[in-house]
Amino acid sequence: MKRLYILFAFFILNNSLALAQKPISDKYVLVIHGGAGTILKSQMTPEKEKAFQEALDRALQLGNAILQKGGTALDAVEATVRSMEDNPLFNAGKGAVFTNEGKNELDAAIMNGATLEAGSVAGVTTIKKSHQCRKGCDGKSPHVLMTGKGAEKFAKEKGLEIVDPSYFYTEHRWKALQNALAEDSSK
Repeated sequence: MKRLYILFAFFILNNSLALAQKPISDKYVLVIHGGAGTILKSQMTPEKEKAFQEALDRALQLGNAILQKGGTALDAVEATVRSMEDNPLFNAGKGAVFTNEGKNELDAAIMNGATLEAGSVAGVTTIKKSHQCRKGCDGKSPHVLMTGKGAEKFAKEKGLEIVDPSYFYTEHRWKALQNALAEDSSK
């Protein structure tokens, strides 16, 4: 069973992939997805589908508003992802999937395509906004990837919000883990 989420946002600018640290033209496309995993149509009610669509629309609108005001693509990506990390519908941040051991471990990555600076974290359990690994994109760290306790220590030193791991718990994700474990044990 996979232990983490994958969440990304990126811009396609004038037919080239880039995350620019400068204001961009009005020719862009903002693309998001709500994480890894499968939502079966049989498990989707009209109300749930509407909630997902509204949350995705809200995330896109946040990023778009930043771009329309001349903000950077990196700022737009961060705002878009933050919206999704705060929403337990998505398996990112609040609502992240559990590992087989019953823990939420989060991974996140972001890159500035213009400078090729990148920042990422893996296996973190206490960083509330793991997308803020952006610190690697703005010259504040020589590291491209930080993991586990070291990433959490760095995040705390940089003033990122640290939470108790229980913050990421949702009943829905817990039940999904229990169902998956039961299914595995019956094989």
